[in-house]
Amino acid sequence: MSTPPAQRETRTDDRPPFGLGWTLHGDGRPPAHGEVVRPGERLSWGRTVGLGMQHVVAMFGATFLVPLLTGLPPATTLFFSGVGTMLFLLITAGRVPSYLGSSFAFIAPLTAATASHDLPTALGGVVMAGLALALVGVVVHLAGDRWLRALMPPMVTGTIVALIGLNLAPAAKNNFVVSPVTATVTLVVILVLTVLSKGMISRLAILGGVAAGYATAAVRGELDFSKVETAAYVGIPSFTAPSFDIAVAGLFIPVILVLVAENVGHVRSVATMTGEDLDPVMGRALIADGLATTLAGSGGGSGTTTYAENIGVMAATRVYSTAAYWVAAIFAVLLSMSPKFGQLIATVPAGVLGGAGTALYGMIGLLGMKIWIENRVDLGNPINLMTGAVALIIGIADYTWEIGDIQLAGIALGTAAALIGFHGMRALNRVTDAVPDPLIPLRD
Repeated sequence: MSTPPAQRETRTDDRPPFGLGWTLHGDGRPPAHGEVVRPGERLSWGRTVGLGMQHVVAMFGATFLVPLLTGLPPATTLFFSGVGTMLFLLITAGRVPSYLGSSFAFIAPLTAATASHDLPTALGGVVMAGLALALVGVVVHLAGDRWLRALMPPMVTGTIVALIGLNLAPAAKNNFVVSPVTATVTLVVILVLTVLSKGMISRLAILGGVAAGYATAAVRGELDFSKVETAAYVGIPSFTAPSFDIAVAGLFIPVILVLVAENVGHVRSVATMTGEDLDPVMGRALIADGLATTLAGSGGGSGTTTYAENIGVMAATRVYSTAAYWVAAIFAVLLSMSPKFGQLIATVPAGVLGGAGTALYGMIGLLGMKIWIENRVDLGNPINLMTGAVALIIGIADYTWEIGDIQLAGIALGTAAALIGFHGMRALNRVTDAVPDPLIPLRD
């Protein structure tokens, strides 16, 4: 049952500045049946450290897949995920328990920008996306998010998420064919672990598949440990400064919309589970993720987003303490300061990435369609149908369009087609009244 607004206000207004203080929940032991540990509470420090480590394990596989698939340094990405999480917790004043890991939405634009330009230019695109997301957060903080829901109804949001995932299908195939045996083992283990357990094992299916594929690659002699052997045990992650080229802006613009949808969805999920009113900090959550993404792009890391994997851990444990996230963030930063560990992660071969990518990219595509289903989008409505049909083909086939120095690739064009097509057809339909209005009524 939802907690009344008055109780929510009482519970969240007494927090210390920046949320850097927690009251002990009961006797510090796990919550009893029907209870939850709220963001401003904590268990005993021993248990809190254990939960923090569990959050690291939950985010680990997905966070590392992005740099492995895009060519970014894994240790640098891990470093900025930890620092970004700390920044997020401070800006949201400890009210939103969340880990900022690597966003899958950046895989396609990073891959395309690196191929057509270079890594610094791709990082410049990450910085631009982060600043734009922070700006959206400022507007949401000042004006609320009703305008955002009007701009991005479920039909549009689902289409954008789907085309980003499906646009990556060729990348998955290219890695898969390098070593079909290793890739197949990786994929099969992911599928098996997905249905093997209802608990943490199923949530870590991709990590388990990568581990199995890695072991297979080792047996088949596909691994090269030469850089691991020469790397130091302790050291600072490598940093790369970005460079800026407006030509890549079109690749990264659609990512902003995905990050907005992810953050808003995750914050509302946490609000539902904790019974706290988090709408007042929605804008701050977007600002925080935007600044964390900007910071990561400024130093060579991938853009970030709030992580559903860690929300799953909270749902399973009923512990929403932000203290556990501080532990996870600190441990991530410490782990990133081992060059040998970073080089070990970088040895993951193409076949493993192909197997994992086959499942991961398809899953991203279907998550977009899940948005349609959950919001009961009527695909029998011609406006919805044509919005999805045109945008998906443009995104999957990777249409390109050059306007001066700016190249709009499939994801950017598909996103534009979804937004302009949906709202344009709705505007025309107001004149003709030929079909029912497909827009789900917006709620305050």
